[in-house]
Amino acid sequence: MDIVPLVDWLGEAPVAALFGLVTGAVFGVAAQRSRFCLRAATVEFARGGLGPAVSVWLLTFSTALVWVQLARLGGLLNVNEARMMAVPGSWSGAILGGLLFGAGMVLARGCSGRLLVLAATGNLRSVVSGMIFAVVAQMSLSGILSPLRDRIAAQWITPGGRNVDLLAALGLPDVFGLVLGLGIAVVALGLARHNRIGAARLVFASGVGFAVAVGWALTSALAQVAFEPVQIESATFTGPSAHTLMFFLERGAVLEFDVGLVPGVVLGALLSSLLAGEFRFEGFDGPATMRRAMIGAALMGFGGMLAGGCAIGAGVTGGSIFVATAWLALFCMWVGAVATDMVAGEGRLRRLA
Repeated sequence: MDIVPLVDWLGEAPVAALFGLVTGAVFGVAAQRSRFCLRAATVEFARGGLGPAVSVWLLTFSTALVWVQLARLGGLLNVNEARMMAVPGSWSGAILGGLLFGAGMVLARGCSGRLLVLAATGNLRSVVSGMIFAVVAQMSLSGILSPLRDRIAAQWITPGGRNVDLLAALGLPDVFGLVLGLGIAVVALGLARHNRIGAARLVFASGVGFAVAVGWALTSALAQVAFEPVQIESATFTGPSAHTLMFFLERGAVLEFDVGLVPGVVLGALLSSLLAGEFRFEGFDGPATMRRAMIGAALMGFGGMLAGGCAIGAGVTGGSIFVATAWLALFCMWVGAVATDMVAGEGRLRRLA
């Protein structure tokens, strides 16, 4: 794909934002139609089920693995140059941040990506939670919470000034990533058949994973032709939510992939919900639900920034290129979510009341 004419016409920064917009739009449409949500999958698992939500999550994850590893094997993506891999990772941040994020998404009734999609379809609860998430993420990035985040993250970092490639660290061949992705896809499709999930939902679930591959491919292509250094990255919502917020609050803020990603998700999910007749305004069920959502959003904002990514950024995007701390963060998100649902799940709290 020759993008040089596009870069010459628009400039590098606008093209990066455009690529973020495209990636976000694909994600927004696919996530809205498939009802993709890590929180739903973990809660379903915590309650002893391997139902539709788990099936959709596994298919999304496996699709991202397959497409990204195909690009890696084909020489279209050098994972060593990806931002997640090229900077030091934090084991301590992945553990504590993952646990906090997992707990937060159960309390908020959705991970950060899901909240963004729901907000675009008229869910006012998600609008409020999403704003709190973005503000706390910004506070954790460069505000009052940043010293605490830095202190926790510095406790245990990866050696050598960069993150760890799991495939290389374990001595596995490069093709293992593709084989693993195909294996998980088989399991996901088997579960989907058992749960009688329709073909359309499966296609859109795959589309969420494909959006991650699109982001990697587009930013990698731009990095190869850009004069200024360009970050090779893909879908994630902790940092981009904070960056997008500050883009609209600060004069002189620059365009980048992150700034296009979040509006792209909103536009994609909004268009999808309107075409499907699913756009409708919804609010909080009551004060208790509002308190849970606000606490959960704050936990996700700090936890996601500490872990180096959200349920999408660490859980799918980082996982698709085998970033070691991303896999650890994803595992801890599952642990945190399952434990929180077992202790403070909405149904359990109602039974105890």
